Amino acid sequence: MITINDLAFSYGSKSVLNNISMTLEPGKIYGLLGENGVGKTTLLTLLCGLKKCNAGSIDCDGRKPFDRDPNFLSDQFYLPEELPHPAHSAYEWAKTNGRFWPKFSMDKFKELMRLFELDTDQEMKAMSSGMLKKTFISFALACSTRYLYMDEPTNGLDIPSKSQFRMAILKFTSEDSTVVISTHQVRDLENVIDPVIILDTRDVLLNASVEQICDKLYFDYGSELLKDALYAEQIPGGFIQVVPNTNREDSRINIEALFNAVHKNKETIKALFSNE
Repeated sequence: MITINDLAFSYGSKSVLNNISMTLEPGKIYGLLGENGVGKTTLLTLLCGLKKCNAGSIDCDGRKPFDRDPNFLSDQFYLPEELPHPAHSAYEWAKTNGRFWPKFSMDKFKELMRLFELDTDQEMKAMSSGMLKKTFISFALACSTRYLYMDEPTNGLDIPSKSQFRMAILKFTSEDSTVVISTHQVRDLENVIDPVIILDTRDVLLNASVEQICDKLYFDYGSELLKDALYAEQIPGGFIQVVPNTNREDSRINIEALFNAVHKNKETIKALFSNE
């Protein structure tokens, strides 16, 4: 389990994160959401030890990321949004770098590359940005690490590739892994991420499972506006609305509407989920 307590980080005089606390459990794929500039990428780099907390702490099963212990580093993988173009074929690059991760499987890497319809013999410097991203995603999943952090992994992917990504995440992450995916493309991952984290610079506005969210909130797809709606948006044929689930009715979550409802009603949402 990852435990974050009163985390704070700043770039010089500019505070990015302040008093952030939450826990991340194994066996779950977290969706990390937030407006631009709230510190999603910063949080991922703190989790993997590339940056040091200014205050507070991060504990990953008894280990501190910034200690940069080799055994700890070999059990995590961070996939940034911006990726290099190595001057090697995908196979050569994976073979050379896979030795730093003890659980790396070349067979799994090849299977993932086939899923993404990519050739392992292709030179990575000649790949398009989408092909390159799929190659790095394949490598990240083939490392079979306990902690996996991905920053906007579906950016630059076409529609078929996004479907392939969803299949890959669900098939190739292990039951004891903690996966955190930062994304603005919530519709790409709506059926994958659970729980959902909504981050603000000075608070975690929400950290709840889809089941908990649907227990507290009702997502209405009707044709009439509701008086108690926390958020409403017109869609073809009516509205998508988020209301308190006072009658404990079942509904289908819409993460984009959830995100907007949370940001328009921060204190209300925090109070609603305070007992979770």
